[in-house]
Amino acid sequence: MTTTIADEAREATGRTPAASSRRPRRVSVGKIVAWTYLVLFLFVTVFPFYWILRTALSNNYALTRNPSSPVPVDFTLGPFKRVLGLATRAEAIAEGGSGASIDLALYVRNSLIYATTLTVIVVFCSLLAAYAFSRLRWRGRNLVFSIFLSALMIPGIMTLLPNFVLIHDLGLTNTFAGLILPGALFSAFNIFFLRQFMLGLSDDIEDAALIDGVGRFRLLFRITVPMTSGPITTISLLTFIGAWNDYFWPLMVASDSSVRPLTVALGVFQQASIQTQPDYAGLMAAALVAAFPMLVLFMVFGKRVVDSIGFTGIK
Repeated sequence: MTTTIADEAREATGRTPAASSRRPRRVSVGKIVAWTYLVLFLFVTVFPFYWILRTALSNNYALTRNPSSPVPVDFTLGPFKRVLGLATRAEAIAEGGSGASIDLALYVRNSLIYATTLTVIVVFCSLLAAYAFSRLRWRGRNLVFSIFLSALMIPGIMTLLPNFVLIHDLGLTNTFAGLILPGALFSAFNIFFLRQFMLGLSDDIEDAALIDGVGRFRLLFRITVPMTSGPITTISLLTFIGAWNDYFWPLMVASDSSVRPLTVALGVFQQASIQTQPDYAGLMAAALVAAFPMLVLFMVFGKRVVDSIGFTGIK
């Protein structure tokens, strides 16, 4: 009976299930436009990284003869050897490198000290402030928070000169303290980010803990912090990357190589050339080496960052 009904249905429609499944899908104009945009956006995003890699794998002398080549010109690992200190002065000059050298280990160490210390202090202070603005009840809380948010409207470049004058008067130039202190105690974005997440946390657990006699600091670090681990990881990563890539402030404060971070050292390396042109290949190799840790961090924690930002935005 079932077979007869199915046969009658196929005869009525004139199509079989196999024929229906083989029907080609229509590609809409919207999909074509969307995929075209995505491909172009991906190309514009990835191409600079490819061009940096191509330059870093080229002979610096050969680059001047064929600067528009899409592939490495006279392929060599010499730029990376120069940056890592594995090439002699004669080998560097033979490939078009400058006679200047860059102590990569020293400058990476300086950047790690600067970025790590700044991240720890600013995240800790932001955590305390966000908890006070979200979980504590006190008069004028919203007004003070609005004043804090107004700092987001002030461009960072406008605070460079006042901060430099302050650090200079305190005698903290060419010190890690001078690098770290101006931006370590306050971050309006971090406070706002953590506060928005904490506002969505349930009050029941905290109320029960307070009834049991748990103090505020223990409550913060034993209950609230574990529940806020995602946003804390996100702002820690973003703060670390921002400090690692910072250039203008270290350029003003850190002129001594003992505290100079890698970003400033790369700029000095570009200018310290005794040849007719800068060592572009070596500079691009150094830039790749400097960016590699950040790429690894973002590949590992990138999904968590996106999820935390999206979840915080709906609070």
